[in-house]
Amino acid sequence: MSADQPIFFDIKRYALHDGPNIRTTVFFKGCPLRCPWCRNPEGIRTGLEVVTIQDRCIGCRECIDGCPESALSLDDRIIVRNEDRCLLHLNCVEICPSLAQKAVGWKASIDRMMEEIEKDLPFFDEFDGGVTFSGGEPLIQADHLVELLRRCGEKEIHRTVDTSGYAAADTLLSVAEHTDLFLFDLKHMDPVRHREFTGVDNGPILRNLRILGEQGARVRIRIPLIGSVNDDRENIDATGRFLARLDAIQDVDLRVYHHLAGATYRKLDLNDVGGAFFSPSADAVVEIRNILEDYGLSVSLEQ
Repeated sequence: MSADQPIFFDIKRYALHDGPNIRTTVFFKGCPLRCPWCRNPEGIRTGLEVVTIQDRCIGCRECIDGCPESALSLDDRIIVRNEDRCLLHLNCVEICPSLAQKAVGWKASIDRMMEEIEKDLPFFDEFDGGVTFSGGEPLIQADHLVELLRRCGEKEIHRTVDTSGYAAADTLLSVAEHTDLFLFDLKHMDPVRHREFTGVDNGPILRNLRILGEQGARVRIRIPLIGSVNDDRENIDATGRFLARLDAIQDVDLRVYHHLAGATYRKLDLNDVGGAFFSPSADAVVEIRNILEDYGLSVSLEQ
């Protein structure tokens, strides 16, 4: 187990689409994929970050004067951060009167995170819910994830892991020992197209999905339906054929793409190309669902 504390970027309570019933979703920071349609761009980068929300800045210079590393300057009413100098002391976040400086991500001990999760035990008991670990990619902090899963198991909390499946097989298997349900993203079957859109090969992902099926793990497939990316008949048929061979994995959730994270991309000063993608038509979604059901899969739809 690493001595470092895990890094998170959000906790969402009363989540209804991150596993069965009412969930508390814990978001790990960091992801090896670079999907341009990502709905949680604040979870992409691995480490802690500080960003300036420029339209909140009132030009008071409090952050500049209070930075112990002199990492901030004012250029034509725009706060500029020298990333090489910034050591993330967070003084600027603490003293900014207009809340223009914002920390993205935080470190918390396993004990501290368990305290947060256990606050919702009454809801888990009443509504048969549990905790979902998402991201980013939770497998990127696998040691911390396993420890949290183990501790939740001791409390008899239902445990779901929402993952891209991109990790070493032994990492995934160590996580599977303490996981009740995987929500497993399947973005594209073609390796060239998958690398084009995500930056990584889909070979390890598909191998890991086979391994989970062979181990008898409970898995729900999640397919983000993105117009002009993965909604064509060739890819849908390839997806259906692949999943039909995995007898233990038959549940598929179709998630229609919507471009909702533009403001977050701007805040993080990330290139936002999500607007270049579009949602498949309602008729196309119905056809995709019918194709997958013809392969014997149980398909649900999340608009």
